[in-house]
Amino acid sequence: MKTSLTLILGILLSFTTMAQENIYDYKVPALLGGEIDFSDFKGKKLMIVNTASECGFTPQYADLQELYESKKDELVIVGFPANNFGKQEPGSNKEIATFCEKNYGVKFPMAEKVSVKGDDIHPLFKWLNSIENPDYTGDIRWNFEKYLFDKKGNLIHRYRSTKNPSKIL
Repeated sequence: MKTSLTLILGILLSFTTMAQENIYDYKVPALLGGEIDFSDFKGKKLMIVNTASECGFTPQYADLQELYESKKDELVIVGFPANNFGKQEPGSNKEIATFCEKNYGVKFPMAEKVSVKGDDIHPLFKWLNSIENPDYTGDIRWNFEKYLFDKKGNLIHRYRSTKNPSKIL
């Protein structure tokens, strides 16, 4: 009886420590210093995008910025530069910030450069890639994949690179 009670207690404790993560649990370093705290975005839709400066999809920065400006009361976009695909994001954080501002007028929050796949994957992207969603689960295939969260922090869609941001909302 004592063994059964101990076993049941152990199982219950393991479930409480396995609490599901939430997007609002994450904080990441910003591109030029400071921090992006996702809990600041509660009550708004959130789009997370892995980006690159030397990719065929790089012009999507303009569409992302336009979407951010037109929906800024209800949507936050956070870009994550990554050099995982074809070495298309070779620059430093400062070089990336300059490129985005000069070429696309990017004003939406940008995180520091991270890895979005492989052994050194950022914990946020490891979690993002594991979330069940109506579209698909698994590793990012290329730059400019998009994760869309509702106002309550639930992942509602995941889009491949080919989906233009202007066609999402």
